[in-house]
Amino acid sequence: MRYHKVCFESFGCQIPDEAVSSAELESRLAPLYRRLRLPEGRLELITGVRERRFWPRGALPSTASIRSGEQAIAASGLDRSEIGALVHGSVCRDHLEPATACRVHRELGLSPSCMIYDVSNACLGMLNGIAQVANMIELGQIRAGLVVGTEDSRALVETTIEHLNSDLSLTRDQMKRAIASLTIGSASAAVLLTDRDQTSTGNRLLAGAVRAETEFHALCHSGQDEAVAGGMRPLMDTDSERLMREGIAVGRRAFDDLLGTLGWTPEDVDATFCHQVGIAHRKKMLETLRLEPSIDYATIEWLGNTGSVALPVTMALGEKDGRLRRGMRVAMLGIGSGINALMFGVDWQKTPSNGLPEGQQHNPADLSKATAEVGAAVR
Repeated sequence: MRYHKVCFESFGCQIPDEAVSSAELESRLAPLYRRLRLPEGRLELITGVRERRFWPRGALPSTASIRSGEQAIAASGLDRSEIGALVHGSVCRDHLEPATACRVHRELGLSPSCMIYDVSNACLGMLNGIAQVANMIELGQIRAGLVVGTEDSRALVETTIEHLNSDLSLTRDQMKRAIASLTIGSASAAVLLTDRDQTSTGNRLLAGAVRAETEFHALCHSGQDEAVAGGMRPLMDTDSERLMREGIAVGRRAFDDLLGTLGWTPEDVDATFCHQVGIAHRKKMLETLRLEPSIDYATIEWLGNTGSVALPVTMALGEKDGRLRRGMRVAMLGIGSGINALMFGVDWQKTPSNGLPEGQQHNPADLSKATAEVGAAVR
């Protein structure tokens, strides 16, 4: 996929106030830990996730998506009447119907002629939305489009803890299949794309590469249709070790396709933003893709795995931390269950002048408070 007319104009994101440490989760898993004689500190040691965040109970995903979308629009300076498409791309949504995008569209005051819908593809939903909006811009159907999403991890984490404590037949090996669920965190993100003729940043989307190797679709799955926010009691079953191994292999093939389309080598890449799974996954993936860890920006330690919003949230925060500079070649590396991979190459030119000063670093401890309104950093 080659693009000539599409630019990344702005980001928005929201981080929940409530931080829950891995140590706290282990204290809630005391019955399981005692029965299986598991050492404390195991969860953080294995995954690298120190803490993750939860939205308030009963919060609708659309509420945070609206705030993230508003931030992205404000940061761009674009007239919202120019937005011709809105995609809500997270796993979590308000209802089975109508589309969560309906409430977001209404509250953002977008045009009646704006095309709106939800898209779901596990951890790649928002990236799929970016590809769809980019395609519409490239074809000249719209001049700008907004992709938003919000993931809510509370129900999955709490249901997993309840299951692990109550099922007395579980062995250590069986417990491993639930580890991935305990890394899940909450966050919200928005990405605004524009036509090259009206961009103020010039951050060009150059190309994308997609790979679907669905023989591995059963390595990670939930029960039937448990993505609805209200009252859901989801439970995930994940073969983490094989999913990591096969996912990285699929990612390598997708990355090679992306490099071939762009005419780049791994050494040409100046900055990377990846889907956030765990420290072992990150290390092995960057090694397999022949990329230096120093060029990658990570949020896994304090946000956990935030699903479809993990990559755009990480890129939004990395932008504001001064990790993107003029002339950088940027790789967005998405890998999700299925197994699917979707990756983009971006020519970065400009961070909006109303962002943080270049090089200023966020303190994750401060972010748990201050960036419940990351708008302070994004607007």
